[in-house]
Amino acid sequence: MDTTWQLTIDCTNPERLVPFWAGALGYIPEPPPGGRSTWREYWADMGVPEEELEDMGDTPESIVDPKGKGPRMWFQHVPEPKTTKNRLHFDLKVGGGRGVPPAARRERVTATVERLTKAGATVVRITDEPDSEHCSALMRDPEGNEFCVV
Repeated sequence: MDTTWQLTIDCTNPERLVPFWAGALGYIPEPPPGGRSTWREYWADMGVPEEELEDMGDTPESIVDPKGKGPRMWFQHVPEPKTTKNRLHFDLKVGGGRGVPPAARRERVTATVERLTKAGATVVRITDEPDSEHCSALMRDPEGNEFCVV
C-alpha cells in the first residue's frame, strides 16, 4: 500500500494564509477538480451538506507545487487562534548551503525576509554573527506560525 500525505495547517483565515504560503513556497492555489469553478461548488456536488459549506468562501483552501514535487498543503479553518509555539515548522532553505559563499547566502536570506515581511510575515529574530558563516531568520506568518529562512 502506498502512503500519500499532505500538510494541514489549522488557521482562522485560510484566505490570508493561502496566498502568503503560495508565494513563500512558489506554490499555486489548487484549482477545483472536475472543471468546477470553485471548491464550494465541488464540495456541494460531492454531497457535503450546506451547513458545512456556510463558512467556506470561494477561495481555494489548499496549495500545490506546480512542479508536482512538494506535498499538497491544506489550510483548515478552525475557530480558535494559535496560542502556543509550533511543534513543527518550515525551514525555507534559500541560501544555497555551504557551497555558496557566505555573502551570497546572506543576500538571499535578506531578500527573502524582506519579500515575506512585505507579504505579511514578521521577524522574530535574525541570526547573523560576524564570525559565523550562518545567517538565518526566525519569522512568523500572518497568523503567528513560526518558520525559519536559512
